[in-house]
Amino acid sequence: MHRFVRDSFWGRALYHFSGHKVFSHPEEHPDYVIPEKYLNDFHQKDFEKEEINAIGEDERPSSESTSSNGEIVAVKGDPLVVSWEGEDDPENPYNWPLYQKVFFIFEICFLTTTVYMGSAIYTPGIQEIMIEFNIDRVKATLPLTMFVIGYGLGPMVFSPMSENAIFGRTSIYIVTLFIFFILQIPTALAKNIASLSVLRFLGGIFASPCLATGGASIMDVIGMPYGPVGIAAWSLGAVCGPSLGPLIGSILTVRGGWRWTFWLLCISSGSLFLVLSFFLPESYGKTLLYRKAQRLRAVTGNHEITSEGHIENNKLTTRELAIETLWRPIEISIVEPVVLLINLYIALVYSILYLWFEAYPIVFLETKHFTLVELGVSYVSIIIGICTAAALYIPVVYRIFTKKLLTGQAVVPEVFIPTAIVGGVLMPIGIIIFAWTASKDIVWVGPIIGGAVFAAGAFLIFQTLFNYLGMSFYRYLASVFAGNDLFRSIIAGVFPLFGAPLFNNLKTDKFPVAWGSMILAFLTMLMIAIPVLFYLNGPKLRARSKFAGDGQ
Repeated sequence: MHRFVRDSFWGRALYHFSGHKVFSHPEEHPDYVIPEKYLNDFHQKDFEKEEINAIGEDERPSSESTSSNGEIVAVKGDPLVVSWEGEDDPENPYNWPLYQKVFFIFEICFLTTTVYMGSAIYTPGIQEIMIEFNIDRVKATLPLTMFVIGYGLGPMVFSPMSENAIFGRTSIYIVTLFIFFILQIPTALAKNIASLSVLRFLGGIFASPCLATGGASIMDVIGMPYGPVGIAAWSLGAVCGPSLGPLIGSILTVRGGWRWTFWLLCISSGSLFLVLSFFLPESYGKTLLYRKAQRLRAVTGNHEITSEGHIENNKLTTRELAIETLWRPIEISIVEPVVLLINLYIALVYSILYLWFEAYPIVFLETKHFTLVELGVSYVSIIIGICTAAALYIPVVYRIFTKKLLTGQAVVPEVFIPTAIVGGVLMPIGIIIFAWTASKDIVWVGPIIGGAVFAAGAFLIFQTLFNYLGMSFYRYLASVFAGNDLFRSIIAGVFPLFGAPLFNNLKTDKFPVAWGSMILAFLTMLMIAIPVLFYLNGPKLRARSKFAGDGQ
């Protein structure tokens, strides 16, 4: 695990503070053999060759040419682009040992679950907040909305930054996690709803990087064949986190009051900061090569050594770089029909998931007369539905995607769409079961089953459409996920504000959430048309895109 500590936040800090003596890299070791192409005398050896000097600008090779005797020579003025030292270079995250990849994915998943849990962890204490601050339920729900909107806006800055070789992933994760940890202290001590809402908004912003970039981090280390399996593991934390929050929050609210939900977030995020700042390594290939190019420059004195990240940044001014970095997620979300439609679909699914935080109390507290802790336990049905869907999804996606790629067969993104259609059908079924079994004279297991069926469908939609985006726009994965995060978070964030009125204004004496839920069921039925459209016309839509890859 030396590499993990060396490339971690504090490992990098010690590396610089020690003058590169602590946690030095292979290029800085005395026994390192510098590849000949990076040496000054090699780069300058044939500069006087007339045939090379005579080559026009448009015809000049990129960095190397071959002389008549077969010797590779460098071309004057061309950069020497640093790459990995062979296909089995241990510094390449794709070549990490399996146990290191598993540990890295676990770290990202645990980070995602922790911060996602923070969105709804305080909701069991809403009644206490209403009494303490003398406010109505809508105002007491506002901190949930502000947190969700915050972690929708944050990735619009942090995720594109993580695609810039200067920053990479790890430094952004660690710095924002530390700020999130500090913000929990004033949040737990808030004296009014205004300060609580503002602090929750800021907390959401600094909780956000892993929520959009986590999937890109997974893809940094496992590559395309196993990508869907890795993203499925990460998404388990992402989707289960909001449902796990009320369970833990209900226990804390009963035992210590609503403020203890934020003290727990403070303790958990602070502990996670200590661990990850020492053991979460940089995984972004462009950043690792950027740093390697800097080290090779120092060792060889050859300042023409560069990397893909250097070249990308040197093409743009600071202003242009900022515009491209910040505008890209918005541009992809707006101009790409595929991305826009998927964002709308996932936003609807996510919104219904957050509406459950209003519907479940109506059903289980007011109608079924559960205790607050029993209400928290009822959310486990969502987690069970998600885990059941994952247990079925992972073997299927391995067979239809991973196995085919490993055997050299061509795979297109539309391979995921049939599973998405299955998920799209399960969601309205789950909502309808939940709606018409939420009655005082029907056993409580009915809405529990409905919630689980909906959650299973929601997980399948998340996974298949995320993978469809990942295959179609893999070169801008963090930006695509950032745009998706913005859409789903802003739309889902405002849904809880009108959740209680939606259900209460349409309720009947026997079925308190039936007609409000049916509106959501009808919407999910209409949205099934989106994966059907992709299944029929996906290749044509992707062919028109300037951001999409070939999907192979």
